[in-house]
Amino acid sequence: MEVMSATVGVLVADIARSQLWYEAVFELPPPDVEPVEGIIEYRVGDVWLQLSEEPARRPAAGYELRFGIADVAAQHARLSALAVEVSPLVHVDGAVDFFDAMDPDGNVLGFYSIGSA
Repeated sequence: MEVMSATVGVLVADIARSQLWYEAVFELPPPDVEPVEGIIEYRVGDVWLQLSEEPARRPAAGYELRFGIADVAAQHARLSALAVEVSPLVHVDGAVDFFDAMDPDGNVLGFYSIGSA
């Protein structure tokens, strides 16, 4: 099997609220695709991020997604300035720097930079 692409689906309670939050956090333009009412999709790196308004199907624990980025410290500062709920920035010497952010529905997004000094 040759996988041609991947889509990560996130169930949200309010698509309009989530659209604003994800566009601010990822610095995205409006959705790339709106296949049907209540679903929007963005191209984020090499994957598609799909937000789907389905409050009844959301699990209690939410989801956890992780994104590798170039400068995790700069993004931690930027998101903090946007009043996004973020965890402390963690540094593992010679390995990785990372932090988590929580979306309005309680889904956890992890951000990391590999090979940090």
